[in-house]
Amino acid sequence: MFLTAGAMLAIATSCKMENPLLKESTLPYGAPQFDKIRTEHYLPAFKAGIEEAKAAIDAIVANPEDPTFENTIEAMEFASPVLNRVSGIFYNLMEADTNDEMETIAEELSPLMTEYSMYVSLNEGLFERVKAVYAQRESLGLGKEQMTLLEDTYRSFSRNGANLSSGDKETYGKYVEELSLATLQFQRNVLASSNAFVMNVTDEAELAGLPQYVKDMGALAAREKGLEGWAFTLDYPSYGPFLKFSSNRELRKKMYMAYSTKAIGGDTDNTEIVRKIVDLRIKIADILGYDTYAEYALEERMAKTPDVVDNFIERLLAPSLPYARKDVACVYEFAKSNGFGGERLEPWDFSYWSERYKEAEYSLNEEDLKPYFRLENCIDAVLGLATRLYGVTFEERKDIPVYHRDVKVFDVKDENGEHLALFYADFFPRESKRNGAWMTEFRGQSIHNGIERRPLVSIVTNFTKPTETEPSLITHSELTTFLHEFGHALHGMLAKGRYESQTGTNVARDFVELPSQIMENWAFEPQYLDSFAKNYKTGENIPSELIDKIVASQNYLAGYSQVRQLQFCVLDMAWHSLKSLPSEGTLEFEKKVLEPSAVMPYVPGAAISPSFGHIFSGGYSAGYYSYKWAEVLEADAFSLFKEKGIFNREVADSFRRNILEKGGSEDASVLYRNFRGHDPQPEALMRKLGLE
Repeated sequence: MFLTAGAMLAIATSCKMENPLLKESTLPYGAPQFDKIRTEHYLPAFKAGIEEAKAAIDAIVANPEDPTFENTIEAMEFASPVLNRVSGIFYNLMEADTNDEMETIAEELSPLMTEYSMYVSLNEGLFERVKAVYAQRESLGLGKEQMTLLEDTYRSFSRNGANLSSGDKETYGKYVEELSLATLQFQRNVLASSNAFVMNVTDEAELAGLPQYVKDMGALAAREKGLEGWAFTLDYPSYGPFLKFSSNRELRKKMYMAYSTKAIGGDTDNTEIVRKIVDLRIKIADILGYDTYAEYALEERMAKTPDVVDNFIERLLAPSLPYARKDVACVYEFAKSNGFGGERLEPWDFSYWSERYKEAEYSLNEEDLKPYFRLENCIDAVLGLATRLYGVTFEERKDIPVYHRDVKVFDVKDENGEHLALFYADFFPRESKRNGAWMTEFRGQSIHNGIERRPLVSIVTNFTKPTETEPSLITHSELTTFLHEFGHALHGMLAKGRYESQTGTNVARDFVELPSQIMENWAFEPQYLDSFAKNYKTGENIPSELIDKIVASQNYLAGYSQVRQLQFCVLDMAWHSLKSLPSEGTLEFEKKVLEPSAVMPYVPGAAISPSFGHIFSGGYSAGYYSYKWAEVLEADAFSLFKEKGIFNREVADSFRRNILEKGGSEDASVLYRNFRGHDPQPEALMRKLGLE
């Protein structure tokens, strides 16, 4: 039986009592009803949300009144409450707690969501109204937020094909739909390839060099998988420590090769999907009138053009390469003097020997540090830092449901007791979660019809799980990651604006990492570390000499680390600066691009691109440079805290007022200058890293 869209909407509406996604949550602050949401609720909710949103768009187009900012631009901003609600939950859980049914739904949703996007962006009647408002923008008396929303809306239509001919619109829509499916398949292949690898060790002698916590974690993983002995996976809390501590070179190589050949070959091969994604992006840029996809992507970022990005990368890369090569040479000489017999360090050797070198140079190793970084203490310290800087407080809420038993939720309040946000924290790895760490929102901040909706913010990490004998003890680098993602969370939680599309982290891609990366600095501040780092067994404060070693080692291998990050930037820009597909295959093209800046030997069959989710299934295409760009910003910005005091409320209030609260309501360059008083220069980062 065929059902019209209207009939489907009527059925969905009649089932609202059964589908918690189709109505406003009755929980405190509108928290998602995770205790009631089931997988089968998503697809009907998406379909109902799309129909509701289409009806709202149709009403805007059919409005007999002359176009105004309120009845056209603002009406569009608030046109899709159900679709926004279900999208904010579904797509975030797709990364944090997915399953096969959700992935099947995502494939079915891809064309539906693309078609809705095209329904809006290629709607000629809607665009005519937007153009009419835009044409009279200077005479409307709009505030900054309103003007920014109007300009962003007009530019969005233009960048999404509104000015194309009818034939080109159809072609453009086809490209966008194909790209959506390709990026989804890329992401699925990376997750499946990662989960498919387990290195099962049954002889304890093969665990030589591993600290006890790594062994315990491997034993726990083996039991969870029904295996004997120890199991190690490509989840970073398992993979990273194994490469860093295992003295078994063959097993290190096995782990490295598995990690570096993810989604290469077999049923989860991404090598051709990479080329398909790049080809579709080239076609999209071309049909929209841009020379390259990088030119298209950068138009709305601080950098503005590919030339600016390429010059920025080169200004950092050229002076960093000699330092990076010296770093590798020093580690190799140390390894040789300590029994390493190879002619050169291979990539699976470098992490191990650089850690031994670090221990020798600074008498510092992660096993010595981990007892001082119990996760619960770190949670208190990270949240407490926000209290010291911004006066906000966090109260854990046991009465608000979560999507997984590992998740914690906090009620965030300003120093006057006013509710600011709900903050969800999901710390531990599982097969249903992708690797890495990230911040996201189930709902952003907005004001509509005089009612403010405060944000629902989440951070997701993959920290070491507690074992039967030890609590969760995180590394110092994991503490740094925690602070990084929490910086993003503060950007969301402290948002203060009218339109969700402009608040929180909805800013230029190369500006969004400033609030996160500036927070990393506190991980190396003695005054901060001394306030919470205590031995979980004895309760004793971390010794001052250990803190001194952490600070002294901050720039350890700074040249090597900088070049490695810049190589990701170079690779990203190379793929997205193409005007046609290269004659070489994916692996060969990557090798050619990275060879001039290589500081480690090339490993045949290994590559970054087939699992480079940031640029092929995330939001960083032609944007990976943003991390380094933001490092320049934060190096300059944090120098003001260093000058005035790392807990200085005056500086913190200025950062909150000019950066964190503003979101994307003004140009990022203006916001930064309002805070710092000048434009930053790459030299600020080089000085911080000791690479002058």
